[in-house]
Amino acid sequence: MANLKNLQERIKSVSSIQQVTKAMKMVAAAKVKKAQEKMEISRPYSRNTQDLICRILPQVSSTNIPLVRKRDVKNRAIIVITSDRGFAGSFNSSVIRLAEKEIEKFGKDKVQVFCLGKKASEYFSKRDYNVVESFYDFWKDMTFDTASEISETFIGAFNNLKVDEVYVIYNRFRTLASQDLMIEKVLPIDFTEDYNVKNYNYDYEPNQERIVESLLPKHLKVQMWQQMLESYSSEEAARMIAMDNATENAKEIIKELKLEFNKARQEAITTEMLEIVSGSEALVD
Repeated sequence: MANLKNLQERIKSVSSIQQVTKAMKMVAAAKVKKAQEKMEISRPYSRNTQDLICRILPQVSSTNIPLVRKRDVKNRAIIVITSDRGFAGSFNSSVIRLAEKEIEKFGKDKVQVFCLGKKASEYFSKRDYNVVESFYDFWKDMTFDTASEISETFIGAFNNLKVDEVYVIYNRFRTLASQDLMIEKVLPIDFTEDYNVKNYNYDYEPNQERIVESLLPKHLKVQMWQQMLESYSSEEAARMIAMDNATENAKEIIKELKLEFNKARQEAITTEMLEIVSGSEALVD
């Protein structure tokens, strides 16, 4: 009977966990839908801002624009975008592993780390990496102002010659079931697209250089906003899939436990019947 009671408690416990994971899946599904809508709305604006700069940039001297000017790379900054919470499968661990690999490759003492999300902040701070800034507890009420504030920190580090390059590592949303792990160069700005600028015959006021200088910081802020939206959508999608898998696993465990419970109960009944029959035969004798 003790074994039967233990099995009943285990079934009850797993059933409770299953209800929690099912609820978490539903919450994540609702969040990812809203996040995906924001992300998809932002994508064309982000792309068009980049297109506009690409049209003008080849026509101006990059030596006069600090955010475009290339330098000898002695120090590097890496922006690591994770979540504040877990229960999202390999969402955080894949980003952290890639970031750690890139830091070790360039040299731990020559890399400044900007952490977006509590998971990245806790991981790199505990291991004595050079964490310059940490931002978290903003995902729920995330706005463009948040992205702007974060962008200003690494733009300032670049302009003050504290770092010579800036990279960002994050998850880009592809589908609900998959995300792409990305590492992108942020500064100095370098567009690889080969635009045919002869096709664009515009008049610029006040002039092309002033326009580019004005657009570049805004472009960086828009790109950071887009990357944060991509990461948040990927996080909730990963959490939804992870909780769905956990719910299905709980269902399988409950099925196995019930089968084990039924076998144990049948054995207990058989043993009890044998004891009754043996007792009756002993009385007859």
